[in-house]
Amino acid sequence: MMSEIPRRGGAFTIRTVPVPAQPPVLDEFTRRRLGRELRALYDPVIDEPIDPRLAELLQQLETDRAGPGA
Repeated sequence: MMSEIPRRGGAFTIRTVPVPAQPPVLDEFTRRRLGRELRALYDPVIDEPIDPRLAELLQQLETDRAGPGA
């Protein structure tokens, strides 16, 4: 199914793709490979220090979630 949406200077085409009823399933090999690649990407970031202002906001959020008297 293609639809034309007018815009200034002409029109462009939007392609719509049907969504399957069942979500896609990843096999074991693919899940492991994605896991390794995500760890390689994010492991260095985990050890980086965060901005002190952000740390303060996170601490305040924890305090607020704990509620009064915690």
